[in-house]
Amino acid sequence: MTDAAVPVHSAKVTAQGITEHARTIPAEVPVAFVYDGTTHAVMMASPTDLEDFAVGFSLAEGIIGAPEDMQSLDIVEQDKGIELRAWLVPDRGRKLAQRRRNLAGPTGCGLCGVESLEAAVPSCPHVAADATVTAEDIAAAQAALERAQVLNRHTRAVHGAGFWTKAKGLVAIAEDVGRHNALDKVLGRLRRNGVPTDGGIVLLTSRVSVEMVQKAAVAGAPIIVAMSAPTALALQTANQAGITLVAVARADGFEVFTHPHRIADVSVAKRKNAVEDAA
Repeated sequence: MTDAAVPVHSAKVTAQGITEHARTIPAEVPVAFVYDGTTHAVMMASPTDLEDFAVGFSLAEGIIGAPEDMQSLDIVEQDKGIELRAWLVPDRGRKLAQRRRNLAGPTGCGLCGVESLEAAVPSCPHVAADATVTAEDIAAAQAALERAQVLNRHTRAVHGAGFWTKAKGLVAIAEDVGRHNALDKVLGRLRRNGVPTDGGIVLLTSRVSVEMVQKAAVAGAPIIVAMSAPTALALQTANQAGITLVAVARADGFEVFTHPHRIADVSVAKRKNAVEDAA
């Protein structure tokens, strides 16, 4: 199987001169999702955690409703990429055949091939889980994700996603050249291992676009914490889906954009301010 990272050499130019430099860069390969013998999607991705990727992508796309809907999965390395060949249970196969479409695009592209504006921004499931975390929990979760990002430490060129709970800490992590791919891999691993998503935090090192919120909603995850800012549509979608969206999360703090009741410190502060205003 293709390595996740590749050693290369470059000419490093600084004020002191030009020197030979060695570094490691991430591999990026076409990964084709083939269902019942027909290619459905081709994503540029890191060639790691491919079983998790197959399940997570298929769940997020609505192709399967559970890992068991995939009767078999073969990972086949070709000259120009990797094929994930899945065979679906008959009912799922028939449904996919009815809405067959091709999806091929650049790194992390999650909307290429969508046939209508309605399909681009579908309604999300509502997440009603009442999980509560503190500012200290969020800091601990972020620190755990950073420590676990081995590939990014070597390359400084991949996105990370993870899932953290109070009871077990960081229970899943994935890294990929595509931010959507990293999240698909994490959510796929959780479903494959039967890990509940209603009591923890989805962690992202990237910005929060609408597709990332949609994936979290399908998984039933109540809280997203991201290092970068959300888009306006992501914020609107998180609000409608009942997801607590925490972003711009750095060592010195974070911003809570939607449903702050799940962040204990913020909820207390809001109640205190409401009492003071009433007085």
